[in-house]
Amino acid sequence: MERIKHFPIPFFAVVMGLSGLAIAYQKAHHLFGAPKIIYEALMFSAAAAFCVVAIFYLAKAFLFFDEVKADFLHPIRINFFAAISISLLLLSISFYFYFPLVAMVLWAFGTILHLFMTFYVVSFWIRHNFEILHTNPAWFIPIVGNVLVPVVGVDFLPKEVSMYFFSVGMFFWVVLGTIIFYRIIFHHQLPQKFIPTLFIFIAPPAVGFIAYMRLFGAFDFTAMFLLNIALFFTVLLFFMGRSFTGLKFFISWWAFTFPLDAVAIAFMSAYQVSGSMFYAWIGLLLLAIASLVVGYVAVITVINIGKKEICVEE
Repeated sequence: MERIKHFPIPFFAVVMGLSGLAIAYQKAHHLFGAPKIIYEALMFSAAAAFCVVAIFYLAKAFLFFDEVKADFLHPIRINFFAAISISLLLLSISFYFYFPLVAMVLWAFGTILHLFMTFYVVSFWIRHNFEILHTNPAWFIPIVGNVLVPVVGVDFLPKEVSMYFFSVGMFFWVVLGTIIFYRIIFHHQLPQKFIPTLFIFIAPPAVGFIAYMRLFGAFDFTAMFLLNIALFFTVLLFFMGRSFTGLKFFISWWAFTFPLDAVAIAFMSAYQVSGSMFYAWIGLLLLAIASLVVGYVAVITVINIGKKEICVEE
């Protein structure tokens, strides 16, 4: 019962990491003939993970409602609730070419939930006083996550709807990126458990590129700008590799996964529209790295679950 009481909302990042890798392998299957079984296994594993995590968190909400309420009012944990809607959106993308009707339902629920989370979180920020040390890259999740909506949404509703979500997400990427960079450079270092969230800096330009290509299909200056910014942050974080070695395991390690999935998808998409083998090789290299990272983090997570070192009081 104590495990349920302390079940963390960031556990939905597991779904993000698995579904993101499923989408990457779906792209690799389409472009390079990667085995379809890998994509299918990851897709259904992500769906199963979502069901398991959702059941546990619903049990926590039923048995320990005050704990969930405290999470929802917490200046940092509130941002991770949007991982639920993002998980639904990612699952909808992964199922899109497999079960389109299922994808549409998942997209509808994910979009509505994320729309609510966007307005709630921004109003929460406005109505409360925050310290600069409360900020971290996880703040991107509820707001910048809007850029995921157009990826398949452009096929479900008029383009203007997807443009709305894309515009909101990209605007807040610039605003929050400035604030968080200021916090990281001019204030105390991030606590150890939040250091993996630095990888989230990769996701907004990478997903922004994917969404931009779905909206406009033009490999123009804006597309190349987003792709190159994603590449910059990817190389920067690997250049800073020593900062990530020796970290104690936290569920936040899953923050390593989805951004790497996203940038791999972005470069494979760039190859798809440009035909440049330069982008193809970078995309395949990043896919290999993302696969290793997701696999490693998954194994370490299972080991720590076995040791009962997850779902403990902070």
